[in-house]
Amino acid sequence: MAVNDTPDVVPPTIPPVIQEFVDATNAADTERFVATFTDDAYLNDWGREFHGPDGVRSWNETDNIGMQSQFELISVLPGTAHGEYTANIMVTSNRFNGTGPFKFELRDGKIASLVLS
Repeated sequence: MAVNDTPDVVPPTIPPVIQEFVDATNAADTERFVATFTDDAYLNDWGREFHGPDGVRSWNETDNIGMQSQFELISVLPGTAHGEYTANIMVTSNRFNGTGPFKFELRDGKIASLVLS
C-alpha cells in the first residue's frame, strides 16, 4: 500500500459499514467481518482477486484477522460516484504495517467492492 498524499478529511458521518469493517477487524471477529460484504463482493488486494463470501473469508484468513490486523481509520473521502469512498487506514499486523487507501464501493449498506493498491 502507498501512503495517501491527500489531506485527511473525516466526513461528519462515516458510512456505518466502513466503521463496522474496521471494528470487526479490531475485534478479530471473522463472522462480523465477512458480514460487511455483499454476497457478490469483489476484493482486490494489489492484483490478487477474491470473490464472494468465501473469497473474502480466504483473504481475511491470510491477510487480515489471520495476521492479527488492527486498523485505525484516519480519513474517509467520498468518491465521484454514489457509494464510492476512499478510507485512509493505518494498519498494524504480522504481515503489513503502514497507512494506505482502501477504495470501497458500497451497495445496500454493505461492501460490494474493496480495492487495495
